[in-house]
Amino acid sequence: MSQDRTDITVAAFHGKAPRIHSSAFIAPGCRIIGDVEIGPDVSIWYNCVIRADVNRVVIGARSNVQDGSVIHCDSPKPSRPDGYPTLIGEDVLIGHMAMVHGCTLEDRAFVGLGAIVMDGSHIECDGMLAAGAQLTGKRIGARQLWMGRPAKYLRDLDEAAMAGNRAGVAGYVVNGRRHAEALGLTG
Repeated sequence: MSQDRTDITVAAFHGKAPRIHSSAFIAPGCRIIGDVEIGPDVSIWYNCVIRADVNRVVIGARSNVQDGSVIHCDSPKPSRPDGYPTLIGEDVLIGHMAMVHGCTLEDRAFVGLGAIVMDGSHIECDGMLAAGAQLTGKRIGARQLWMGRPAKYLRDLDEAAMAGNRAGVAGYVVNGRRHAEALGLTG
């Protein structure tokens, strides 16, 4: 992926520049600032902002951040000398217009459309935060579904839900490649 495109911003901040794997799809309109690491086959969709100016952001392989989402991190403080980086595992789905801030999303976590995940929150492997929910400083267990504002445990997820999420991840990898090709960003 070329970093000289004028329709996206990829910029260093305080000497730390984004590291974007060559197979990642970064859509037009994105802003990627600072200590950001984006893994292989990741897709960052139209008009997303990923700003790692006060801590770091890591996005693992095959994860996707859908249109209009914002990812930031939390700065160090006397009570938390390391602050809260935003650590996103592999095969994570982040829905449109989500806000992900200073939290950990383990492999195969799911954040629904318009959901908010705040500082210190943690979504374990295969955990799901429903569309429109807000998670503040809590932990969603593996294969649990939480919903509401504030988010609360609803139920455990079955294998059908897990299969749907895996299919969604694979679909976004393919769709990212198609968009890159259509926009002339390949080869």
